[in-house]
Amino acid sequence: MIPQEIIRRKRDGDELDAADIRSFIAALAAGRLSEGQIGAFAMAVWFKGMSRAEIVALTLAMADSGDRLQWADIDRPIADKHSTGGVGDNVSLMLAPIAAACGLAVPMISGRGLGHTGGTLDKLESIPGYRITPDADLFHKVVKEAGCAIIGQTGTLAPADGRLYAVRDVTATVDSIPLITASILSKKLAAGLETLVLDVKVGNGAFMADRGQAEILAQSLVEVANGAGVKTSALITDMNQPLADSAGNAVEMRNCLDFLAGRKRDTRLDIVVLAFAAEMLVKSGIAASPDEAEGMARQALSSGKAAEVFARMVSMLGGPADLIENPDRYLVRAPVEKPVLAARSGWLSACDARGVGLSVIDLGGGRRHPSDRIDHRVGFSELLPLGTRVTAGEPIALVHAADEAAAERAAAALAMHYRITDDKPETTPVIAGLV
Repeated sequence: MIPQEIIRRKRDGDELDAADIRSFIAALAAGRLSEGQIGAFAMAVWFKGMSRAEIVALTLAMADSGDRLQWADIDRPIADKHSTGGVGDNVSLMLAPIAAACGLAVPMISGRGLGHTGGTLDKLESIPGYRITPDADLFHKVVKEAGCAIIGQTGTLAPADGRLYAVRDVTATVDSIPLITASILSKKLAAGLETLVLDVKVGNGAFMADRGQAEILAQSLVEVANGAGVKTSALITDMNQPLADSAGNAVEMRNCLDFLAGRKRDTRLDIVVLAFAAEMLVKSGIAASPDEAEGMARQALSSGKAAEVFARMVSMLGGPADLIENPDRYLVRAPVEKPVLAARSGWLSACDARGVGLSVIDLGGGRRHPSDRIDHRVGFSELLPLGTRVTAGEPIALVHAADEAAAERAAAALAMHYRITDDKPETTPVIAGLV
């Protein structure tokens, strides 16, 4: 295999065969390619694209570049969900235990915050003692005995993706749909999944702001995953406002615990969690229809079974066994809490969701650099949804900050991220489509 010849052929628009793609990715994973060659390949793909067959071959090659997890001793369907990232998106934290309570095994490998979006791992690290990087044996044991485990990616799963992504990040090739598709799915294939449901976000708080582009990405992900042998579907969901009524780490964890304990319901988040649970259960053959599946998910919540699964997962991974019952004992609150007041009376009609995410980072709840330490206490809670009628001086959110000055800045910024109008806005469905 001559790397520059493969790069040249892709540069010229030729379709690469699977053997050439495997050879190139094997050389990448082994450290035999220069960053220049990797960057040239990524740029050629960015300009010329890839066929479905090429993307499938690239995805499989990247998945095979490291370990593949095995679940032969688990007598349950192996399923997972992946989100392209949003603000106030803590769906995974509730979805995994609900799905497990209904009979699925969910080995969920999650990530940290990226840009303005929050990360599931950062939220879990607000739980004292929770191990996000257990060894393989413990990960397997938790999935088998609790039904689900939410952890971080190890260096042995799809290592080619890590090196390719690092180069894409500095060569303006991150937003290539073939490369996004292979990056997401290679890790999911390496996790040994049988079924997968994808949450492709669209809106001003998503990486895909355009509905058409979101649909193209969803179609690519679904076709390639199915082509690689994993039964997959995708829901396109709205990200023109925070999904939950909180954005941050510990505040979103509280939201999760309130949801599982039955202290919070009937929100946009509720709609999305139940829709994904239903899709996972139908895809995996646990339920015959979406209505039956949603009923199973609701029963798992109302009976407390999903909460029990979550509690067992947390305990087995080093966290406190009574976290759901006693969140105040373990989730540290920020020293300053300040309401954000409506500047005028009217209807909350628009939100800059990306701005809300960036405001969480400004509070210290996200990273500007990979080495930054996160303040898990900070963020926003009690965010009112769009379409709410407010009165001047009424709180539209609550800021959680490390000091008074930070709280003042964040409150002023958040108020600017919402538009209040005299006319009631049209409501946008939180689930925009199914692929």
